[in-house]
Amino acid sequence: MADKFAIITGASTGIGFELATLAAKNGYDILIVANEALINDAGADLKQFGTGVQAVEADLSTIEGVDTLIAAAAGRRIDLLCANAGHGLGHGFLDQSVKDWRFVVDTNITGTIYLLQQVLPAMVARNDGKVLVTGSVAGYIPGAFQAVYNGTKAFIDSFTEALRNEIKDADGVTLTTLMPGPVDTEFFDRGGMNDTSVGTDPNKSDPVDVAKDGWDAVMAGKPSIFSGWKTKLQGVLANVTPGSVLAEQHRKMAEPGTADQ
Repeated sequence: MADKFAIITGASTGIGFELATLAAKNGYDILIVANEALINDAGADLKQFGTGVQAVEADLSTIEGVDTLIAAAAGRRIDLLCANAGHGLGHGFLDQSVKDWRFVVDTNITGTIYLLQQVLPAMVARNDGKVLVTGSVAGYIPGAFQAVYNGTKAFIDSFTEALRNEIKDADGVTLTTLMPGPVDTEFFDRGGMNDTSVGTDPNKSDPVDVAKDGWDAVMAGKPSIFSGWKTKLQGVLANVTPGSVLAEQHRKMAEPGTADQ
């Protein structure tokens, strides 16, 4: 058993899997979770690095799913939490079912902040621990044809900034927000965005690079990081560009059928 223990959510593929790989390579025992059976394959792959690996299939859009994850930690001290689980959803809001947009809201917001509320008190009490939360530059942009997803990331970006201030006296606790742009993962396929300009863009970020940016930032104690210079520029410009302009720009990337334009 290693002397360091990490929990990584949304770790079956993409950024989460790459964060789990970095944790294992850096000597952490890891508990990984996702809402699909593929998490077990990820767990088998990650055992090659020689630390303890436990894989849990749980739906983190529910309180019960988060409780299942916490129970799987079996009271072990959590040194690092990578709260990466998230879900996207494309198309116009009026065309989305309540079930679909509720799943996005409950995964990206409710499950994430409930997990933080379960893990952070012990870290703050001992004044030691590291947390990385995956937000997004999308939180800075009114996301026409991706309105619910961008709205949830706006919440996460804002919530983590506020929470950082609330726990600032616990200066041994690192709370870092990772804010990538479009990343080459299953996100767009799962969100029904394969017919969009952004979904088919061949220049999306590599999840290996995004995970490394997040890892380096949380280990260095940085409050937040935009992954990649293009994403950083996008975030800066979003602060000085009217929302109506940003929404129209986003529409050109995310409206169904824009892949053919």
